[in-house]
Amino acid sequence: MKVLIVGNGGRESALALKLKNDSRISKMYFAKVNATTENLGQNVYEEDVIALRNFATREQIDLTIVGPEAPLVEGIVDEFNNHDLPIFGPRKRTAELEGSKAFSKNFMQTNGIKTAKAMVFNAYSDAVEYVENQKFPIVVKASGLASGKGVVICEDLDEAKSVIHSFMIDRIHGDAGIKVIIEEYLQGFEASVIAFSNGKNLFPCIPVKDYKRARNADKGQNTGGMGSVAPSPQFTEKHQEDFVENILKPTIAGLQAQNLQFKGVIFFGLMITENGVYLLEYNMRFGDPETQVLMALMENNLLDVINDCLNGKDIELNFKNEKAVCLVMCSGGYPGKYEIGFEIKHIEKVKDSQVLFAGASKHGNTYVTNGGRVLNLVATGESFEEARKKVYDDARTIQFDYEYYRDDIGKF
Repeated sequence: MKVLIVGNGGRESALALKLKNDSRISKMYFAKVNATTENLGQNVYEEDVIALRNFATREQIDLTIVGPEAPLVEGIVDEFNNHDLPIFGPRKRTAELEGSKAFSKNFMQTNGIKTAKAMVFNAYSDAVEYVENQKFPIVVKASGLASGKGVVICEDLDEAKSVIHSFMIDRIHGDAGIKVIIEEYLQGFEASVIAFSNGKNLFPCIPVKDYKRARNADKGQNTGGMGSVAPSPQFTEKHQEDFVENILKPTIAGLQAQNLQFKGVIFFGLMITENGVYLLEYNMRFGDPETQVLMALMENNLLDVINDCLNGKDIELNFKNEKAVCLVMCSGGYPGKYEIGFEIKHIEKVKDSQVLFAGASKHGNTYVTNGGRVLNLVATGESFEEARKKVYDDARTIQFDYEYYRDDIGKF
């Protein structure tokens, strides 16, 4: 069979490597260029939904897996379904659970899902007036897609007003900030749970800890993710029970009640507080860099899991009794401005980690930086300390101009 993976980050590299030894797959295509995927199949340059649909039709693609959120929100699943092309992911209407935080928050509130108190604002003046009467810190979110950078914890009124202005007036995230959500700040630690959907039920993976801030000790700007570990070391059985009862089950009921069932994956962004587990957000796709550690630990055959979901079958997910660490190596300046085109040296010296290219391309035998998050190093071990040592030892062997990464991934 022929498989098309849409997306070119570390997440897509992890999915591709998980699938690469499946004898049923005759060829894999990747939209678009990534140095890992270039070694595993054929990179293609189609990007928009119609061009991808035409490519899948022309090449007789048997399965398409969508990594990033934008094509899902644009309706790629609807388009493929209309042409009888098998695809794994939610329809456009369901993808709004990620594409619109306003829609998502309304869904949570309507279906009794445990989440932070929040208000949605379409007008700048109303949003400013509201924060003038709130306690701080407070959270301001752009409603639309902002590449993981549209959420700001504001420590005081001046910062809140500045962020609202930058979102709604300056449009630093484009149309994503036309509408904002202002939410109570929850104190605790975050965890991520990705669940597979077969159109009727949700089957959760082990919880993951993601490191979102650019600098050590969770300082600096929000990013798409600087690293991850699995299973989340702080997430207990009690937290799991709370999540299932107050978030997972009502989400399943809400999807059914509002005819939003789908065959794909759903990502639960959680905050664990003294008062239990709260849902911060849904993502309607594999997380990045959460997928990297999940694929390293998953014992199931990924193609079997996806096919069973597409056929409406129940699944049982199994994971190794090990620890996994993913370290993201970045271009200097990320998540702001950065330069590209620098040679990535000494990849061949990596000993104990899986190298997953993200913002990198290959020219002949040379690897070159081509994005903000350049590559991921993923390792497993009996302990987090063992896995950490592997990725950091290997990170020190790799060199490219202006590289940087956090030193505390896997430290808690």
